[in-house]
Amino acid sequence: MKILVTGGAGFIGSHVVDALVERGNEVAVVDNLATGFRKNLNPKAGFYQLSIGDKELAQVFERERPQMVNHQAAQTVVTRSTAEPLFDAEQNILGSLNVILNCLKFGVRKIVYASSGGAIYGETGNRPADESHPVAALSPYGVSKHAVEHYLQLYGNDAGLDYVVLRYANVYGQRQNPEGEGGVVAIFARQMLAGEQPTIFGAGDKTRDYVHVSDVVAANLLALEKGSRSIYNIGTGVETPDQQVFDTMAAILGYRGPPRYAPVRQGEILRSCLECSKAQRELGWRPRLALEEGLQKTIAWYQETPSKR
Repeated sequence: MKILVTGGAGFIGSHVVDALVERGNEVAVVDNLATGFRKNLNPKAGFYQLSIGDKELAQVFERERPQMVNHQAAQTVVTRSTAEPLFDAEQNILGSLNVILNCLKFGVRKIVYASSGGAIYGETGNRPADESHPVAALSPYGVSKHAVEHYLQLYGNDAGLDYVVLRYANVYGQRQNPEGEGGVVAIFARQMLAGEQPTIFGAGDKTRDYVHVSDVVAANLLALEKGSRSIYNIGTGVETPDQQVFDTMAAILGYRGPPRYAPVRQGEILRSCLECSKAQRELGWRPRLALEEGLQKTIAWYQETPSKR
C-alpha cells in the first residue's frame, strides 16, 4: 500500500513515516520544511518539498497515486494564529482543502487527519472531555483545525470520502523542536540542559494532557486500518500541571534552579484533558507510556548530542 504523508519531515509526521516504512508500506512525503527538517526524513521515503497549498500538489498525487493519505502538515503556533489569522487560515484551512480535493480527484481510499483536542474544545467544564464536548476554540488555530473536520464530514457525506480525525492532546517526545513556543517538554529540556532558567506561563497550575509521540504514532497506524468517518480523542485522560512537568524534568536532569513565571499568553487554554475510551473501543488503541517514562526517553534523546538541542 502506498501512503502519502503531509508534514512527514516534522515532529509527529516523521515518526509516522518511520513506522509506515518499517511495516513495509511505500511512503511519499510532502513537506515545505518551514518547521520540518531534512534530517528527520526517512531515506526510504520519497520526498517532495512543497506546501500543501501549492497547486503542484496535484502533480504529486498524479505521480504517486497513494491509496491513503496521512495529513499531519499544519501551522501549529497558537500565538501566530492570533497575530496572523489569515496566514493560519491559508495554511490550515485552504492547504487542507487542497489535500482533500486531491484525495477526491485521485481516488484516495482514506485520509487520516491530525486535529487538536485541546485547541478546539477550549476551556472544558467537565474533564476529561470526550468527542461530544461542545467546541469553543479560544484561538484562530483551534478554529482552523476544526473547520477542516467539517470539510471532511461534508465530502464524506457527499462524495463518499472515508476519513478518521484524530484529536491530539499535548504530544511530546523525541524530535520535537525546542525553538518554537509550543512543546513545553522540548523547551524545558533545551533550557535545563543549557543551564538556562525555564519560563512557566502562569502560576504553574495550567494543565495539559501529555501523550508521547510513540502512542500517537500507534493511533495513526490503527486509524489507517480501522474507523470510518469518525473522530477520536488521542490522549491519556490524565491532567498534569506545568509545575509538575517542570519538577519531574528537573529531578531527572538534576536541575536545581527555580522556574521563571510569566503571564499566560493570549489564546492559551488553562486546563485541558481528553477522554479517550472511544479510541480504545473502536480502534483498539490506548496510551502505553506514562509521563515520567516518556519524559526519561525524551530527555535521553536530547542528551545524546548537542546538535539535537
